[in-house]
Amino acid sequence: MTVLLGREDETARLEALLAGLGRGEGGALLLHGEPGIGKSALLDRLASGVGGPADLLVLRASGVEFETELPYAALHQLCGPVLSGLPALPPPHRAALEIAFGIRSGSPDPFLVGAACLGLLVEVGRPVLCVIDDAHWLDDASARALAFVARRLGAEQLAMVFAAREELGRELAGLPRLPVGRLDESRSRTLLHRALGAPLDPQVAERILAEARGNPLALLELPTTAALAGGFRLPEPAGAVEQSFRARLAGLGPADRLALALAAAEPLGDPALLWRAAERLGITEAVGGELPLVEIGTRVRFVHPLARSAAYQGAPLADRRRAHAALAEVSDPVADPDRVAWHRAQASVGPDEEVAAALEDSAHRASARGGVAAAAAFLERAAGLTLDPGRRSSRVLAAAEAKLSLGEFDVAAELLGTVDPEEPRADLLRGRISFARHRGDRRPTEHLLRAAGRLSASDPDLARACYLEAVETGVLTGGLAEVLAAVRTVPGGDPVLAGMVALADQGHVAAGPLAAAVADPRAEVWARRPTLGYLLAVEFWDAEAMHGIAARFAAAGRGSGAFHLLPIGLAMLAVSTAYRGDFGAAMAMISEEESIAEATGAAPLVYPRIHLTALRGRRAEAEELFGTLGPHMSLSVHYARAVLGNGHADYPAALAAARAAVATGDLGLSGLALPELIEAAVRCGEHDAARSALGELEERAQAGGRPWGLGVAAYARALVTDEGGAYREAVAILEDEPQVVHRGRALLLHGEWLRRQGQRAQARIELRRAHELFSATGAAAFAERAARELTATGEHARSRTAPASDTLTMQEVHIARLVADGATSKEVAATLFLSPRTVDAHLRNIFRKLGLTSRRQLRDLPAIR
Repeated sequence: MTVLLGREDETARLEALLAGLGRGEGGALLLHGEPGIGKSALLDRLASGVGGPADLLVLRASGVEFETELPYAALHQLCGPVLSGLPALPPPHRAALEIAFGIRSGSPDPFLVGAACLGLLVEVGRPVLCVIDDAHWLDDASARALAFVARRLGAEQLAMVFAAREELGRELAGLPRLPVGRLDESRSRTLLHRALGAPLDPQVAERILAEARGNPLALLELPTTAALAGGFRLPEPAGAVEQSFRARLAGLGPADRLALALAAAEPLGDPALLWRAAERLGITEAVGGELPLVEIGTRVRFVHPLARSAAYQGAPLADRRRAHAALAEVSDPVADPDRVAWHRAQASVGPDEEVAAALEDSAHRASARGGVAAAAAFLERAAGLTLDPGRRSSRVLAAAEAKLSLGEFDVAAELLGTVDPEEPRADLLRGRISFARHRGDRRPTEHLLRAAGRLSASDPDLARACYLEAVETGVLTGGLAEVLAAVRTVPGGDPVLAGMVALADQGHVAAGPLAAAVADPRAEVWARRPTLGYLLAVEFWDAEAMHGIAARFAAAGRGSGAFHLLPIGLAMLAVSTAYRGDFGAAMAMISEEESIAEATGAAPLVYPRIHLTALRGRRAEAEELFGTLGPHMSLSVHYARAVLGNGHADYPAALAAARAAVATGDLGLSGLALPELIEAAVRCGEHDAARSALGELEERAQAGGRPWGLGVAAYARALVTDEGGAYREAVAILEDEPQVVHRGRALLLHGEWLRRQGQRAQARIELRRAHELFSATGAAAFAERAARELTATGEHARSRTAPASDTLTMQEVHIARLVADGATSKEVAATLFLSPRTVDAHLRNIFRKLGLTSRRQLRDLPAIR
């Protein structure tokens, strides 16, 4: 067994990981340190499998500096030996990997690829160790997929060990880390003398030790440089190792230098490809000779990544271009068109429209396979090779848009700086960059409005789209007033733009056409601006539009595999579903949204959890949640506190919170808080505040003309006027309305009023219905309030079995619902980005909490709520 000097602690940590595999415990680890510090040596020792399970399968891959633009290159390298397991995967997972690896065409989501990769490695059926070197050079798509797998290994016989320099992308940054540091002076001196095998002048030795600074590779390579220079020309510390490799190439002839540049430029390590290119260049003898730093056998392998870099960067530019040109000629244009285009681009000496067009085609293919980073790189290079100003501008804009979707805002902004300042599409992208960078800042709308103004004459349709985007952005950032001031000057009859102006200037009744437009959730405008449509549906109390827009948005996100959109649709749909009284389904949606957020590394959207927690009446849980939130969630927190206060009959707290929510004036949620303010104000004796809020609520409800708003306005009016007819009207309107929570509120308020009027028998009927509805739904605080009122009438509320959601976590509810619908563990795992073994562990917890022993019993439960 190889013993690595000074690496006892690191070796012990890696051996513990292997030993865990033998016990069925998975894990991930990231070795990080400077170049030449010994990461690759540790990986080689680990890959020998010493101390691990006897049936261990080792899979290896390495990031390649010249392949960072090719999506899924490293993932394909890692999974190649186990692709025979593809047929065993669920169809969506199998398709995702086949598309990613170019076996079939399509557009996979990168996180679905990650889940599929996890399934493929688990299907091997034996302990698997994945060793990934030079992870800092992983292509972006592979890095996302592998990081996804690495975060889900606890319950599997699967381990992953990465090695990378300190400069890490965000995908791998969160993994458990094992730093690989420099050797101390004693061990450095020992390693130096071992490497030399011969005496060295003490002063030269001290200089080498000082320059190497405990870097093992520097200690092994610098002595050669020192000997060549007589001990007087040592390289500077920065780049010292690579400089030492370059020094070993200094005496080579032109053919050998070109051969090394060719080997370094060929990223696949394919000797057949190398030989064919060498033949084109007339250097087959050099390739077949004794080249330093590289081994040519069944694979082409450099002794170290820095050696490859030295061979490539140290070659004259003309040699590098000749190498790429030869590789382009011998690569298969049908099977591998992207590498052909990439090599041709590197070989180009000036603008070349044919090569630029090929790169643009490569960008489209990369984007379709989920390689947005690759698409951006291809487009950026294509723009550099484009002479025609119009085409160049178009390619730069496309590259900037791709960079924006990756979150590389600075790079996108820099690209836009090379475009004509008067280009309106550049302003459009600047607005989106500004919005992404500065949520809550009003500057994004300035760019969007400028783009719209410049487009008004040449492209009115796109101009209207820009104005609509500015309106939606203004709603979300607080800059709506400035946007509407500009929209007022826009000619034409766009109903949404005109309706937003009417709403701001004349109120809800005058904005009737806007309410009518919202009432059709299938309208194309809401497919493009779903957030605006959803908030307007809430503003006009249109339950069907609210639910329809959210359901359409979630379905579109799921169907397209766009996991940056699906969480927003799921969050919207969860809130709408919660008001419909299906708390279990809402919990499942929140669980799925949070699973996607965790998989993608994004922050979860907290507001649906806030709404649901308030409706369930869980005050302690809500306060704990509120304590984790920043000021940007204050409106949702105020609204939730108002609902909690009214549910628990803590009316002063409800009134203060509802006032704060309404005072914001924000589209949607501030209006939703009006009935909470009215109820709390009436109970606190503040009738003027209640009457004022009632006027605002009735204006919204009448403008929308939908049962949800009209029913809620009716019971709010009853609270203010103390009229029994208004209560009966509210109950009748909401009787067949899907908004179960507000139907229950109407029954509860009517029952309370009847009891106060001395009509106990009739009060019991309404209160009993309210109690049964709230209990079955899981709205515990309102159920308890109904129970207290029943007791006051002389009747005790009938105890009911608590919903399963009272004992299960949101993720457990989601898993239970999926299994109850007949999903297998593999199918549940595919939905929630988990491994089947993790799903089974959750199922065991679910069975224990519910007192069940089988999946069949889960299916036989009347509902999982």
